[in-house]
Formats: sequence, structure tokens, C-alpha cells
Amino acid sequence: MKRTNLLIMVTSIGTVGTLVNAEDWKLPADEPKLKLAPGSELVSANCQICHSADYISTQPPMNRASWAAAVQKMREKYGAPLPPDRVEAVVEYLAANYGKR
Repeated sequence: MKRTNLLIMVTSIGTVGTLVNAEDWKLPADEPKLKLAPGSELVSANCQICHSADYISTQPPMNRASWAAAVQKMREKYGAPLPPDRVEAVVEYLAANYGKR
């Protein structure tokens, strides 16, 4: 079996070389996923074209009115391509899965 080594260069004060075995190299964890529930596919298709699920899951728990205002802001200020007839379903999903209990 051929052994592959990677050379990583770090330059903060000068250049430092670190030899790392390819077998020890690990990719970062997958991006967080949306909670699976009715509406998650809609949110994924319409919200994650601009930001990750991490952006949604790290918001403080908001009530339904706050989620509605956030969705409205995304549409009006940031140009989110969410059709008007889908807004209610997105707000429902966000409030039910990431809202205040």
C-alpha cells in the first residue's frame, strides 16, 4: 500500500511545516441538517439557497410573530425567492421546530 503524506504550511510568525499522514486527515463534520418535519423540504429548498441550516438552528427560540417577521425581512430586504403562497408554510415549520415552547 502506498503511504501518502501531506505537508501543511502555517504562517503566523515565519513558516512552519507540519507533516501529517493522509490516514490521519479528517474532514470537518457535515453541515447541520434541518429538523425533519412537515415543511422541512420547503425550507431547505427556499432558505438554504442563501444560508445553511446552522443559521436557522442557532437563532434564539422565537415566537411565531418573530419568525414571520424574519421571513418577511428575508424576502423584502435580502430578496429571498420565496413565493408569497409558501410564506405561511415556512413560518409554520420554523415556529413549530425552532420556536419558543
